Amino acid sequence: MTGRIIKVFPGGNTSEGFYSYYRYLLEKGTKKTYIIKGGPGVGKSTLMYKVGKKMVEQGYDVEFHYCSSDSNSLDGIAIERLGIVMVDGTAPHIIDPQYPGALDEIINLGEFWDINGLQKNREKIISCTKKVSRYFARAYSYFKAARFIADNLASIYQMSMNYAGVNRIAGIFQDILNDTYTEGRIGNERHLFSCAYTPQGFIDHTASILQDPVKVYYLEGHIGTGKSTLMRKIASRAVEKGLDVEIYHTPLIPSKIGSILIKDLNLALTTSESFKDKHEEAIDLNQFLNLKLIEPYKEQMEKDRALLKELIDTGLSNIRRAKEEHDLLEQYYITNMNFAVANQRSEEILNELLNQTDCKIHTSLERHH
Repeated sequence: MTGRIIKVFPGGNTSEGFYSYYRYLLEKGTKKTYIIKGGPGVGKSTLMYKVGKKMVEQGYDVEFHYCSSDSNSLDGIAIERLGIVMVDGTAPHIIDPQYPGALDEIINLGEFWDINGLQKNREKIISCTKKVSRYFARAYSYFKAARFIADNLASIYQMSMNYAGVNRIAGIFQDILNDTYTEGRIGNERHLFSCAYTPQGFIDHTASILQDPVKVYYLEGHIGTGKSTLMRKIASRAVEKGLDVEIYHTPLIPSKIGSILIKDLNLALTTSESFKDKHEEAIDLNQFLNLKLIEPYKEQMEKDRALLKELIDTGLSNIRRAKEEHDLLEQYYITNMNFAVANQRSEEILNELLNQTDCKIHTSLERHH
């Protein structure tokens, strides 16, 4: 039986710049963490994808942590059942071993460069790298401006809301949680992104996270109607009751919550539109809006919505420009890389992992007998 693929983003392009939740990827490396070093285009993502797919074929669930700067590339993988993590340890998420040799191992694909070839393109490499940084800085400025507009819209909805109704809904879920208690334990929170602003646009992987048999409640509601606050209350209550909660944040405002998953209860709440038209339970928080209070602001709100979209689209266009420069940068490394030797090293790592899984399978069978 094949394992499941869970797709997430460990970091995001947000109104607060690049926002990282990488520590929640790294914490899954309880047995071994492979930190992959090397420049762009040297095969870091390819290596992780190859290992991840092979482990899925072996029956293991694998988290694929995608890069928000290129949603087709991986920043890491986590095989929780084996306690194994592989992660890209280069900028903007520079990671160094915490327990070198004992728990962490560096895989340096930079060993297989032609240094002389790279130095011949020194100025072009420096120029491309600086352009990438500038485009990201511009993107973050536009996202920051978009956040102010989003706050304007939220404030109008907030003043028009009857939050007593939202609190009643929160109470229903808290009653469900009251039937659950893990004595002597406080649950853990794990934070990631399920969606991101990428060069390919807005990418949403929530559906890969909230797979069967999870019961999903879809939250409908304009910005400011209390969706994030509602999920925060439920998540906090679950943690108090000793349950672990996965919390997935929104890319524009990373403090806000887009989805929560309580695995022990197979229960989730989400604002992801990938669940909007599915036969999941829907909760419409717009029902608690006083539309008469909104009426005087309708024209202003339409302008704000248009401006919000324009600012986000402009931010995305700058991320795309950064990706174009990064693609040029990759070419300088690809043409000066000995992929034959690098691929051989990749195969050695894959075989090492497969041997570990074989040992675990055999040990499990021996204990069973």
